Amino acid sequence: MRIVFFGTPEFAVASLERLLHERYDVAAVVTQPDKPHGRSRSTLVEPPVKLAAAKAGLHVLQPERPTGDVFLTSLRRLDAELGIVVAYGHILRRELLNLPSRGMINVHASLLPQLRGAAPIQHAILEGHTVTGVSIMRMEEGLDSGPVLLQVDTPITEGETAGELSRRLADLGATALLSALSRLEDGTARAEPQDAASATYAPKVDRERARLDWTRQPAILARQVRAFDPAPGAWTTYQGAPLKMFGATARDEQGEPGIVLAAGETLVVAADGGALAVREVQPAGKTRLPVADWVRGRRISPGERLA
Repeated sequence: MRIVFFGTPEFAVASLERLLHERYDVAAVVTQPDKPHGRSRSTLVEPPVKLAAAKAGLHVLQPERPTGDVFLTSLRRLDAELGIVVAYGHILRRELLNLPSRGMINVHASLLPQLRGAAPIQHAILEGHTVTGVSIMRMEEGLDSGPVLLQVDTPITEGETAGELSRRLADLGATALLSALSRLEDGTARAEPQDAASATYAPKVDRERARLDWTRQPAILARQVRAFDPAPGAWTTYQGAPLKMFGATARDEQGEPGIVLAAGETLVVAADGGALAVREVQPAGKTRLPVADWVRGRRISPGERLA
């Protein structure tokens, strides 16, 4: 089966590599353009999928948007039977979805129709889900609304961060993708329509959603820290500067929300009905480091306020 693969972040690499390992014919890889990085924005960083594709010697396309006659003509010439999309980062239009003779399928990191959208892993943790999974679906123009070919579930373990869960779901998604492809090839695949009335959504995470509000309960704040680890990082401010927090647990200590209760191996900050203890922080412009090292450098002490 001749395939064109769409994907961008590290999450998609596992699926691409598994396709190549199983000797599927990947005609080309479509990924997002290199992104400027650093304070001067002068260094271009290649997407993880591009790096994996280049290592395998695959043809790579990097359009600003997957539209237009030139791009569509390039894809048409590949004569692909199937398109596979894994966290590509763009909604695809009908003229593109209809190009491969077998259509296009997507690896989505939730149990659809739950958590349609760009950030299902983060929102699963934010919302306190205990189970998540991956769905392989046929693509249509709606947002993750196509019929589902295959689903595999997995528990979210206590304390698991978005980064850790993403790595597990990437591997689970790659395995599920191969199972779905096998069913497509032997004619046993059956696509089940989603229940639109049960749909929930996981919109893209912005910086403000990652800000910690100390008037909230510590269990909610701990989920927020886990959901945004490693990126973009749940944050607060200390002495007017942003401070990201990692490795959080809820505690029973009491105090005025936002006040530092302890500063040693952990930083303990009062919240609504309890406190949040964190093991690592990242000051603005600095690397992530243990709280104890940061405390020694900043001389932060109980009674100070985070906002």
